[in-house]
Amino acid sequence: MNLQPFKLERFFAPFEFSARYMLGSSDSESLSIGELLALEPGATERFHEHWLGYTQTQGAPELREAITGLYCTIAPEQVLVFAGAEEAIFWYLQATLGPGDHVIVQTPCYQSHKEVARAAGAEVSEWALRFEDGWAIDLDALERLLRPNTCLIVLATPNNPTGAHLSVAEQARLVELARSRGTRLFFDEVYRELEHHPRHRLSAVCDLYGKAASLGVMSKSYGLPGLRIGWVATREAGLLRRLQELKDYTSLCNSAPAEFLAALALRQREKLLARNLEIVHRNLALLEGFFRRWSGALRWVRPVAGPIAFPRLELPMDVDTFVLRLLEEQSTLMVPGTVYDFPGHLRLGFGRKDMPQALERLERFLSLLEPR
Repeated sequence: MNLQPFKLERFFAPFEFSARYMLGSSDSESLSIGELLALEPGATERFHEHWLGYTQTQGAPELREAITGLYCTIAPEQVLVFAGAEEAIFWYLQATLGPGDHVIVQTPCYQSHKEVARAAGAEVSEWALRFEDGWAIDLDALERLLRPNTCLIVLATPNNPTGAHLSVAEQARLVELARSRGTRLFFDEVYRELEHHPRHRLSAVCDLYGKAASLGVMSKSYGLPGLRIGWVATREAGLLRRLQELKDYTSLCNSAPAEFLAALALRQREKLLARNLEIVHRNLALLEGFFRRWSGALRWVRPVAGPIAFPRLELPMDVDTFVLRLLEEQSTLMVPGTVYDFPGHLRLGFGRKDMPQALERLERFLSLLEPR
């Protein structure tokens, strides 16, 4: 297997924990173990008594039961828990693709969506969103990419890093397109439930089509990346068995404390979502004013879901230089679009409480570049 370096993670490695402000983070505001345990009476005592032996490979029954609350047709035995979303993506693509297969991947995307598919031997066609089109979903373009050997379509909705989202009608058309050909669908739904307005909430794809899989994780909408808990939900029993066999070669089973805390968080997820959406909405209001003031330097398409946007840099400077100077001069970190193979763009995160302070640093930096 020939996997290319993961550009986003290699970019983050020297900077993520040294920068004063993270203005490129893709997750929601985290909380402490104590704060999480306080959400449910008796949880602290039960956590202290929790057994630290091996856990079930497929995930603790309590956790899989909690995960089914996100879906309408999924039973606990149709969920497989992984050590984060990355492990789930890795094994799903390895299990479903091989030499001679063709896969369509929506871009920009989390790099493993396309690189793991290539490493499995499949040919990848990129179905690109365009800033000029407002990151609109072009299903006609998708249909033109389909081939007789297209066995999988991969996309993130809500999208990382643009915040774009399928509409109900677009999702229905895409599902029918796949169903008519017997093509699998793999939807990265890690930002599901963090739509900025309830009308944008979609059904999970695993509830709509028997050959579809939904990817979920505790990191993004719920703000708990330290738990390292992700999952795949699908009604394909044979595929789930194969994924479980493959998982034996990596994590084997998950952390018992992490599974306990993830189950608790999902039972109390409405509280977490309300908290995180309050932060998102407050920060979005600040960003509206920011992009009006600095339209000559940065332009955005306002996202409809999630805590990230992907504005375009309008200054005569490449994004890598912009990001490194911002970090050096203001100790504030954004993510250059080059890590997504989208030069000219920047990932901006607005899911954290200290985003106003980070935005002040960005404005200070811009004022030095372009005095007003």
